Amino acid sequence: MSLIKSISGIRGTIGGPVGEGLTPVDIVKFTAAYCATLPERVGAKADGSHYKVVVGRDARISGSMVEQIVCGTLSGCGVDVVKCGLASTPTTELAVRFAGADGGIIITASHNPRQWNALKLLNAQGEFLTAAEGGRILEVAEAEGFDFAEVDELGKISEHDYTDEHIDSVLALDAVDAKAIADAHFKVVLDSINSVGGIIMPRLLERLGVECITLNGEPTGDFAHNPEPLPKNLVDLCTTVVKEGANLGISVDPDVDRLAFICENGEPFVEEYTLVAVADYLLGRYGAGETVSNLSSSRALRDVTEAHGGHYNAAAVGEVNVTTKMHEVGALIGGEGNGGVIYPASHCGRDAMVGVALFLSNLAHKGMSVSEYKKTLPQYFIAKNRMEISDPALVDRILESLKAHYCGEKITTIDGVKIDFEARKQWVHLRKSNTEPIIRIYSEAATEAEAQALADEVMALAGKIAA
Repeated sequence: MSLIKSISGIRGTIGGPVGEGLTPVDIVKFTAAYCATLPERVGAKADGSHYKVVVGRDARISGSMVEQIVCGTLSGCGVDVVKCGLASTPTTELAVRFAGADGGIIITASHNPRQWNALKLLNAQGEFLTAAEGGRILEVAEAEGFDFAEVDELGKISEHDYTDEHIDSVLALDAVDAKAIADAHFKVVLDSINSVGGIIMPRLLERLGVECITLNGEPTGDFAHNPEPLPKNLVDLCTTVVKEGANLGISVDPDVDRLAFICENGEPFVEEYTLVAVADYLLGRYGAGETVSNLSSSRALRDVTEAHGGHYNAAAVGEVNVTTKMHEVGALIGGEGNGGVIYPASHCGRDAMVGVALFLSNLAHKGMSVSEYKKTLPQYFIAKNRMEISDPALVDRILESLKAHYCGEKITTIDGVKIDFEARKQWVHLRKSNTEPIIRIYSEAATEAEAQALADEVMALAGKIAA
């Protein structure tokens, strides 16, 4: 069994002993700690009213059980609850604002397999908590420093489905050209991996005038394949796009914050390019602007940004780090190379709904096929590797030694060590895992062979240092 407690929430496999799996006891402790720290984040209620927290969940088999415990604990802490029911992560984030709530809890393990679930914690703006706020919740949870409400102060539980409000907000975006999309008469195939994407995405596409064929559309939580939207998991989607003569294949993860496309010829558009394509459209529409992605994302975003006269910014890995940098620089668009699009004009959270609407707007304006459009973007390939390190103490020594070895190149250390070989337009990023004795090594170059060769070079040096 696995249980991971971090500043971003609590994540684990369902069942097992307390503290070793995601059990009801662990859910109560973490939810109660979230409630206990509400006054620190939003201040005291001068009028004596209750705090209000929104709760939404994906369609995982364990979701209903976890939802009941979370909502009951919130009520037991004297917090009013707005249950969104089956709702995507971005829907729940927006619901915090729609409901005028003081925070939110999303019950989802994102792209993890069916036996996993998690609590993701939001602030009053519907964004993920900062590292300091998340750390404080961990402290309170470990100390069990919380009190429960007496009977007359129990929180009230109400229900509201914010799906249509979310769709309305997407269609209201200035950059979404619904008429151009409808006039293009697009036909798409959607793989919603038996979760909430099968509820909200077809309704958005219908409103946009797009014909939608759905795979794995029933939100049973019994995922038809590995739920991470990677090419190796999307074989049926690729095949169906070609068979149906569709313009595009769309894949989302179980909580609909990650997005990957399939070209009309059945080839992956590659999830790294989801953000790049959306940024290309927005920069072309609004002119030069600031963009942000994490250090492990493709250089293609930087190239596209600079080609439009804009300025690119790098952030540490993790959505909260990306959104923090986006707030700092006033970014037009940002996100992560895992298919996460963050468009502040909507809200500062990854949102596949926004990503689809902007991508289709772009495609309608370009008047070309997806594969033809892909060829107009900078072409790179990312290789993803990992090194197991028997002695965790060696990890820092390896990273420091590699910094010294490549001191003539551009070095970034805000998250591990990233080495940019500017003359070759290549980079390698090394990060130590917080949960395993490994180093993750991502490298990018113009071809797969070059990217892997760069990774092999760095791993060979790291191996010598560790020996």
